[in-house]
Amino acid sequence: MDEFATAPAGPLGRPRVRAAQYLRMSTERQIYSIDNQKDAIRNYANVMGYDIVATYEDPGRSGLSLVGRPGLRRLLDDVESRRADFETVVVYDVSRWGRFQNTDESATYEYRCQMAGVRIEFCAELFVNDGSIGSDVLKAIKRSMAAEYSRMLSNRVFAGQSRIVALGFSGGGPAGYGFRRLLVDGSGNPKAMLHRNERKGLASDRVILVPGPKNEISTVRRIFNQFVKGKTEAEIATALNARGLVTERGRPWTKACVGTILASEKYIGNNVWNRISHRLLHDRVRNPPSAFVRADNVIEPLVTRALFDRAQAVRRARAYLKPDEELLADLTKLLKERGRLSSPIIDAAPFCHSANIYVHRFGSMKAAYQLIGYDASANYRKLDVSNRLKQIRQQVVEDLMSKIDKVGGSALYDPKTRLMRVNEEFSVAIWIARYRIIVTGYPRWMFWNRGLVGPDVTILIRMEPDHQTVRDFLIAPAHEAQSALRMLNANNGVRLDAFLFASLDPVVEMARREPISAIP
Repeated sequence: MDEFATAPAGPLGRPRVRAAQYLRMSTERQIYSIDNQKDAIRNYANVMGYDIVATYEDPGRSGLSLVGRPGLRRLLDDVESRRADFETVVVYDVSRWGRFQNTDESATYEYRCQMAGVRIEFCAELFVNDGSIGSDVLKAIKRSMAAEYSRMLSNRVFAGQSRIVALGFSGGGPAGYGFRRLLVDGSGNPKAMLHRNERKGLASDRVILVPGPKNEISTVRRIFNQFVKGKTEAEIATALNARGLVTERGRPWTKACVGTILASEKYIGNNVWNRISHRLLHDRVRNPPSAFVRADNVIEPLVTRALFDRAQAVRRARAYLKPDEELLADLTKLLKERGRLSSPIIDAAPFCHSANIYVHRFGSMKAAYQLIGYDASANYRKLDVSNRLKQIRQQVVEDLMSKIDKVGGSALYDPKTRLMRVNEEFSVAIWIARYRIIVTGYPRWMFWNRGLVGPDVTILIRMEPDHQTVRDFLIAPAHEAQSALRMLNANNGVRLDAFLFASLDPVVEMARREPISAIP
């Protein structure tokens, strides 16, 4: 929307240019605040004779890739679909456009805009982005500098994290079963116990691990004792589930969960970090022990060193890896017993090695399936669709929060409860339903997520058959949705279809705190 007053003509009487602004900031602590960028672009627009008629924002977004940047994606979509009512986009500088590690990626998105007839201008750079050799050389240097800044920052962050861990503090992540995270100040004085998804508020504060509830500590010791007495991880998990116990995430126990506890040195008081690296959006890699960052005897142990060492000896004795032929024979046997295969089924089978072993040995589960003649294409099709629907739902959540913010409202999303709190007045639950064809040939949209706690409004995203395009949105009071929904038809009657909308504008209007007359 327009944010600046328009004038009849620009400098020297030339017609004023319609322009958009793109704003990005990764953290609140940056000097590149959204407001600072707006001020700089406003001054630039006044000098150049531009009217800013559209704004695209990515607040709190990393510039390393296009993923997670709804503002830039929407900008590219508007430009390439010819919906954009402007001829140039003003960005503060090259780094706000992105810190892509491959500088060609940054150039690609700019080139896509240029091919659609929209220029990209950087108001804080010392060069004019006019396609001349000089400006292209400077821009290439700036792109490299932006990428290098992220690499240097990553190295500094890694060094800082390593130092924190070496001093005995937590390096991040969940505490693990049997432990809790305690927030302490710079001198080590306790401040508060952190619950799941809670983070420290001051950079000077630190987090340490402390023993959790007595029942969890008792369960950890039982796991180690049962294991050294000959029980397998799968048998221990089955026994824990039979007693009604759950993991720290509230989920049933699995062989993998038990194995994680048995392998972790935190249970004898050692803090070990950097087992796995995932830096600058590269693939996760398992590091050799020489790259681990360690601090021994900094956590109150839950089991004795002698018991832990006995458990490791048992793990090593059981770690015999069968030849490829035996691994595949076990997989064939499991297929005959179960009729189908998947990673959870393999992990639960007592006579099979874990799915990770098959991936490590054969390159992927798909490759292992092919060697025994099992067609798992349906598994991967379902997985691809599920992953795509999760991404679409997340994008809808982000877009809705952005729109609410633009009309003066506030929206906070809790990934744990999957509820969005709007203006501290009402809560919204957002779910997605894929398109299905039932045996009679009629379309249906299944909706099984009815166990929601406390939402005031339910939003159901209905998908088209391609599982990529949103058909419409059901926006209904939660009590209405909960009582009516099990599966949606193409036509559901006046009572329910009255809540179907082509967009989320009704929710945005409910959240509006900025008078319509005040919007330019």
